[in-house]
Amino acid sequence: MADKIKMITPLVEMDGDEMTRIIWKMIKDILLTPYIDLKTEYYDLGLEHREETDDQVTFDSAYATKKYGVAVKCATITPNADRVKEYHLKEMWKSPNGTIRAILDGTVFRTPIVVKGITPFISTWKKPITIARHAYGDVYKNTELQVPAGGKAELVVTDAQGNETRALIHDFDGAGITQGMHNTDASISSFARACFNYALDLKQDLWFATKDTISKKYDHRFKDIFREIFDAEYKEKFEAAGIEYFYTLIDDAVARVVRSDGGYIWACKNYDGDVMSDMVATAFGSLAMMTSVLVSPDGTYEYEAAHGTVQRHYYKHLKGEKTSTNSMATLFAWTGALRKRGELDNIPELMDFADKLEQASIQTIEDGVMTGDLYLLSSLPNKTKVDTEEFLREINNRLVKLL
Repeated sequence: MADKIKMITPLVEMDGDEMTRIIWKMIKDILLTPYIDLKTEYYDLGLEHREETDDQVTFDSAYATKKYGVAVKCATITPNADRVKEYHLKEMWKSPNGTIRAILDGTVFRTPIVVKGITPFISTWKKPITIARHAYGDVYKNTELQVPAGGKAELVVTDAQGNETRALIHDFDGAGITQGMHNTDASISSFARACFNYALDLKQDLWFATKDTISKKYDHRFKDIFREIFDAEYKEKFEAAGIEYFYTLIDDAVARVVRSDGGYIWACKNYDGDVMSDMVATAFGSLAMMTSVLVSPDGTYEYEAAHGTVQRHYYKHLKGEKTSTNSMATLFAWTGALRKRGELDNIPELMDFADKLEQASIQTIEDGVMTGDLYLLSSLPNKTKVDTEEFLREINNRLVKLL
């Protein structure tokens, strides 16, 4: 066998939870380490280890990503009350993705992996739709309080000189709830530039949508910053590239997206992007067929699968039952990270390997060999359902030929 591909700079490797953790190891063992002298700085973001380190490991992994520039992340559990009981947690640790995104302050770009035989549920969609999701602030960095009956909630801003500006949120007769959200001009500006740059890279139109008619200060600020930056820095570049930027209300955007044929980037605020990327992924076929990369303004990249930890399959796996879990999004997180590492370190062999591994993966599905979720969706005449590990071995058979 030929010499393994050498790496110069390590990837930051963030391991995760449940079934995706099992798949993570399989991908490395079957498809990566036989071909690459894999250099990673490893962080275990499994829930038990986050608990042991009081979540410090999550922060450490994000700072390491800033240091090395490229990370690859497995899906992780964001604990709710049930998980606190199941894992005997000291506290309900925050979403690792939320923590990492806040530190890297980036934009998440999510694009479906399109394969022959899987027709989008929306028949007009012919080309992938990329969701650009702002990855800082809003509801993910909110502060919440329960309000007792008779309470009063106010918004207070104290300026640098100690002067207060107050706004009444609500006078409560009965009990209720309140929350405070924030964003920063700097983060919104980096979100805008990331979207404009990505659109120029892909030579695709960029749509941006908020609800500025209702949120006349908060959402309107996003709209204004996008427009100012576009006019000052990108208008001529977009015209030269033959692409356009346009703004619309989020409800209008949803209607336009459903009627479109795809092939553009749809920029969304943090929560909108969370919801809409799942909608787009599912309408294209499967959440397990969605690539996801966080791009921060300083040129840091973090690749991940856009889906969760596949809890149901993990419990089957623990009982010794075979599972047929789709590993495509996790695999493409690895290929994306390896390609970017190869690009930054000028290792063409690594970039070529990532391309061929993706090609082998798509070819496997288009040859009719696939996991259970895709088997139910695929219209190919001769298709075979394989288990989790068999699918990766089938990819490897095709990879060997391509290499």
